[in-house]
Amino acid sequence: MNLLRRHPFAFTLVALVLLSALDPLPALVDAAAGAPPPDADLVRPAPYTVLAPASDVLDALTFLSLERARALLIAWVGILALWGAARPGSLKRRLARATLGPAVVVLLGVAAVLLPRPVPRLAPADSSLTVIDYHAHTAASHDGRPGWTAEDLAAWHAAQGFEASYVTDHNVIFNRPVDEPIRLLPGVEWSVYRQHVVALGAMAPLDRGPYNRDTPGMFALFGELHRRGAIGIASLPEYWRNHWDELDRFPAAGADGFEIVNCAPKALGFPAPARRQVLELAAAHDLLVVGASDNHGWGKVTCVWNLSSPSAHGFRANRVIARSIALAQGDWEPWTAAYTQPWLMLRSLSWSERSSWITWILVILIYRSVPRREGDPGGIGILARSLSLKILKLRRPNTR
Repeated sequence: MNLLRRHPFAFTLVALVLLSALDPLPALVDAAAGAPPPDADLVRPAPYTVLAPASDVLDALTFLSLERARALLIAWVGILALWGAARPGSLKRRLARATLGPAVVVLLGVAAVLLPRPVPRLAPADSSLTVIDYHAHTAASHDGRPGWTAEDLAAWHAAQGFEASYVTDHNVIFNRPVDEPIRLLPGVEWSVYRQHVVALGAMAPLDRGPYNRDTPGMFALFGELHRRGAIGIASLPEYWRNHWDELDRFPAAGADGFEIVNCAPKALGFPAPARRQVLELAAAHDLLVVGASDNHGWGKVTCVWNLSSPSAHGFRANRVIARSIALAQGDWEPWTAAYTQPWLMLRSLSWSERSSWITWILVILIYRSVPRREGDPGGIGILARSLSLKILKLRRPNTR
């Protein structure tokens, strides 16, 4: 009981890790079916699982919608600042604690975007399916990460199980041959009137002027893409935020499909009822539905993969497989992010990840509980010295 009183946070965290298993969330969801895919697994490499507390927290931060990210940042910065200032100690110590907590939150956010780390990959059971991305960027885009090359993009995709990806820079046509480590395909993302249109396939430069004036001009772009032999996909979040009342006009204008999942923070808030409406419209017109990593060189993990079938076309040609925690962003109010995002993360853990969490908590708890001689500073050395003394006692020969 004394240990419980001294370390209530550690025991509470262990309890939450175990309780979340009573209401598990599948790691992957087929976005159209709304259920775990029976023929695809999320494979977590050993370093990812060993470092599960760090891996899972950084992934959970990556999969926040923009509105929920802001709410989570404000809430946790405020909570940790108040907690640090309220703890006993000198004014200097309390100010330091009040600053340290918010700084850790900010640093975790930066780490989620920039820190290299092991990532999971999708492993489909059917080898005839191609794992593909329909929307990704290099430094050629105005908002791409500086120095982010096509080769960097290919390596990013390959690490996560992709076999091919279209490169769709903003208004810059990609036509470079890249076949290793995965094949990069030609494409472009045209920015037109209040809408982004992902054009897939080789094509010549385009004067965007006629398509950038008004809504009828924007819709005319789909016909022009057909004349040029390209496929036109309506991108998120623009059709949702800017043209939702005109959704039925996309098929009539010649749109070949819709994005229904996009990993950009501004698009992750796309709600499930809206996704179902787009799926019904696409099924009725036999249109393609796709997921988009929308990678710009920032962030280390994708929230979505596509399983493309060579034997099908239209609506049945592609299946969108997404991380459940990403799909859930549109189901929760932004102000709840401070507690719902950690809970969604814990619910989606595999048992190997839960074991890693509990192991790390117990190791830290044991370290913190090791008795110290008076005057000894904290540190790993305390635990190491304790173990060393025990080993020496065991090895010491009996002189009696």
